[in-house]
Amino acid sequence: MNQDVFFYIFAALALLCGALVVANPVSRNPVTSAMFLVLTIISLAGLFVLLHAFFLAAVQVLVYAGAVIVLFLFVIMLLDLKEEEQRKIKWITAGLAVVAVGAMAGVMVGTISQAHPAGAPAAVPAEGSAEALGHLLFQGFALPFELVSLLLLVAIIGAVLLSKKDLR
Repeated sequence: MNQDVFFYIFAALALLCGALVVANPVSRNPVTSAMFLVLTIISLAGLFVLLHAFFLAAVQVLVYAGAVIVLFLFVIMLLDLKEEEQRKIKWITAGLAVVAVGAMAGVMVGTISQAHPAGAPAAVPAEGSAEALGHLLFQGFALPFELVSLLLLVAIIGAVLLSKKDLR
């Protein structure tokens, strides 16, 4: 088969499963959404393999499909969400959340667009290696990388606060 065919298959699977994570017409169970997220991550790993980024594909499957999804499932089970006990969406809160996400996206895009690597670009190592990934991540993109880690820390603190039984 041609490599283009595999690209279209993996891209279509990633888009379909990504849409089913958010809007699943079959089940409103959050565990089902987490399983569709696993399928999305595996489809993205297939795209990385097509780009000859084998290290990224392995990290995608091991770290994200393994560890992060287990963390998501742990939080889902810890919160014990039931279909009849789900809260109604408050439109003011949803609007503020959209504004906050837009502001964070604007800050990240602005930071990435203003980041210039210092000096002449270094010789890029072999395609798809861990060394090449390290050069790309940390040569001019250290600040966005740290912003994402801060965002994950805030998400973990929020999950811990939500899991407390007597929230006052």
